[in-house]
Amino acid sequence: MIAYIQQEFPRHRLFGIRFDVLNMRQAVDWVLQSVAVGRRSATRYVVTPNVSLTLLHQRSAEFREFIHNADLTIVDGMPLVKASRWFGKPLPERVAGSDLVVQLFAAAVPEMPLRVFLLGAASGVADRAAERIHQQWEGVRVVGTCSPNFGFEHDAKQNRAILDTVNAAAPDVLIVGLGAPKQEAWTFHHRHQIQAPVTLCVGGTIDFLAGEQIRAPEWVRSAGVEWMWRLGTNPRRLLKRYLFDALNLPRLFLDEFRDQCPIWCGGRTTETMIEKRTDISNCVKEQRR
Repeated sequence: MIAYIQQEFPRHRLFGIRFDVLNMRQAVDWVLQSVAVGRRSATRYVVTPNVSLTLLHQRSAEFREFIHNADLTIVDGMPLVKASRWFGKPLPERVAGSDLVVQLFAAAVPEMPLRVFLLGAASGVADRAAERIHQQWEGVRVVGTCSPNFGFEHDAKQNRAILDTVNAAAPDVLIVGLGAPKQEAWTFHHRHQIQAPVTLCVGGTIDFLAGEQIRAPEWVRSAGVEWMWRLGTNPRRLLKRYLFDALNLPRLFLDEFRDQCPIWCGGRTTETMIEKRTDISNCVKEQRR
């Protein structure tokens, strides 16, 4: 019997988020080790903040709680990776959620198949993803799928039914593709009820696995311009979000620079500035009422 020791990684605080310092291979190993160790008091959940989620983390106290309670926080976004180097807190590489799932499947072996459950995507998409997974990876067994109705997260009865379905399937890994921040919120609130040892919050991964959306070529991803590919293939959905990110990215970097150089901002920390912005935002809302 193989003895697994759960490896812990150093963390770098960047933009108020504690990112785990690890590469793709180490992230895959962490998931496999967590599966081998088994579930503890709650599922161990993984989040992959990109620029959009980092900006949301800045302005939402609720979302900060979801991120800060995650068991593994890995960076998904080349601007954040480059920024980590500029600020002297280097993160090894971008570890996108979709890539993490593919590499995890590739590491699974038929002798000890990895049991996964797909939660999310539109009706029928998860089932098509399951078929393609079984065709491509012999070491992966999809033990169940579920495409919840819109607004299910607000219905206690539906949530209970989904949890019962997931737990009855006894997956090693629950793949949650509900989109951010819904997937992080749902996982956080139900982490003690989820029986899977590991839960991955990985956005549109189920759509990619089903072939509903096409990933950018490897050279585009390596160049750090996957956002251009995605914008070109889905402009109606992404243009507004990417424009918002582009307009707010300089402020994000400026705040981090001030955090790194306290004398410039009177000793303020990123957390203090986040709280101030949140307080100001709340104050404006109260005045509008």
